[in-house]
Order: sequence, then C-alpha cells, then structure tokens
Amino acid sequence: MNHQNIKLQPGLYLVGTPIGTARDITLRALDILASADLLVAEDTRSMRKLLDIHGVPLADRPLFSHHDHSGQRVTERVLQAVGDGQSVAYASEAGMPMIADPGFELARAISDAGYSVTSAPGPSAAITALALAGLPTDAFFFAGFLPSSATARKARLEALREVPGTLIFYESPRRVKAMLEDARATLGGRRDGAICRELTKKFEEIKRGTLQDLAETAPEKLRGEVVVLIGRADPAEREAVDIDAALRDALTSMSVKDAAEMVSKAHGLPKRSVYQRALTFVER
Repeated sequence: MNHQNIKLQPGLYLVGTPIGTARDITLRALDILASADLLVAEDTRSMRKLLDIHGVPLADRPLFSHHDHSGQRVTERVLQAVGDGQSVAYASEAGMPMIADPGFELARAISDAGYSVTSAPGPSAAITALALAGLPTDAFFFAGFLPSSATARKARLEALREVPGTLIFYESPRRVKAMLEDARATLGGRRDGAICRELTKKFEEIKRGTLQDLAETAPEKLRGEVVVLIGRADPAEREAVDIDAALRDALTSMSVKDAAEMVSKAHGLPKRSVYQRALTFVER
C-alpha cells in the first residue's frame, strides 16, 4: 500500500493526477484520495481506475462527477459537505485541476464562501511540454484551446502575436495541422515550434521545427493528447510587425505614397521596399 489514512481538515483539496503514466502521482495525493470524506472528479471512470491501480479503497464514500453541465448542483453539494466539517478531494481527468478544467468555478465558490482550498500538486501537460519542447522557458503564456473555426482561430493568434514568451496551446489531434497552417499564416513560418504528443505515455513523441516545417509535415489527423508550442517572435520579425502596424495606421488617412514615405523615414528603411509592402495592404 502506497498511501495512508490521515486526518484532513474541512475544505477542498485540489489533487493533481497523472497525465499518462499512472505512477506519476505523489504520495500526498494518494493520502488525500484515501482520506477525504467525499470525492469529486471530472471523470468518475478515470478516478475509479486510478484508485484501483493504487489500491485506494473508495468504500462507501460518495464520488460525484463534476463537468461543465453539472456545476451548480455539485457545487452546492460540496459547499454543504465542507460546511458540515467534511473534507472534499477534487481531481480533473488528468493533470492539475483548474488548468483547462471545469473545476475553476467549484474552487472559486468554496473560496468565496470562506472555506479552505489547498492543493496536492501534480503533473501538468503544459509544463511538461514546455520542458521538452526546446523553446525558451524564461517566459511563457498558456493559451488553452484555440477556437475551432479558422477565422476565430486566426484572430486569437493575431492577438497573441506580441506576447514576449513561448506560447502553449492544447489542441485537438484532428485540428493540429489546420492550427499550424493558421499559425504559419498569422505569425510567420520562421517561428520555432513543437508538437508534443502522448506525454509520459508509451508512444510519447516530440517534433520540433519552424512553423513552416511543422505545418508542411503534420498529418491531417494525429492520435492522442497534443500540446503545441510556438516560440516568441525574433527581433527581425517584431520589427516587421511594427512596420506593418505603422503602415496600417498611416493608410487610414494617407495615400500609399505618403504613408510609405512617412514610415520609411521613421524606420530608416528604403522607401521602395516600404511602398511595395504598403501596396499589399491596399490590394487585400
């Protein structure tokens, strides 16, 4: 037995669970799962399987499912339990609760009611992918899931263009290629990126390259859980973005010729090349 029963104080315990390999769970997480008065899980089937693997008896303790469509009902049940002096453990289907997970509203409701919320931390697909991607880790931005429609997805990517750090996305394996093609078109093909698939599992795979290379070589459909990472813009790319922004702004009130002249002088660039760039905005 790798767990022990401990006395838990009333409150909500956020329990990190493995993202693939079942042994990637902490002893403290097992203690909490073994000792809590009530268990709540994003997926009760996954929770029962995890308990079975590690020999944690559920016994006669309640196990509730918490997802996007059960929120208020389960939240009220948990509030009542904690108010009655009970301990409640909540676990997402895989990884750290609250990260792209429906448990956020539950935890906020418990906290807002004045009760204790604490965590037994565990694996996170986003952080694991960041560690393996070979991209800068000094600053990063987790953007969750992008919209499914191409138009909305490009708009979201455009809004993230200037983030000064590595971008991290969760993505459906059926949309990875389309997402990479949109990222290449929106952010430029020269940016570095990585596709991290099936992390910690038997068929773990990390593919690194430019967005151009990744978009061209990605299959139409992948299998398994996928994290896509995109590196920050390099200085040359950021300068090009600044010039484009200046041209767009100038073209709202100037002719192409005047806008190109003004922007070329401001950035110390040849007027001809800036003029050619300005024409592309007019032609769109």
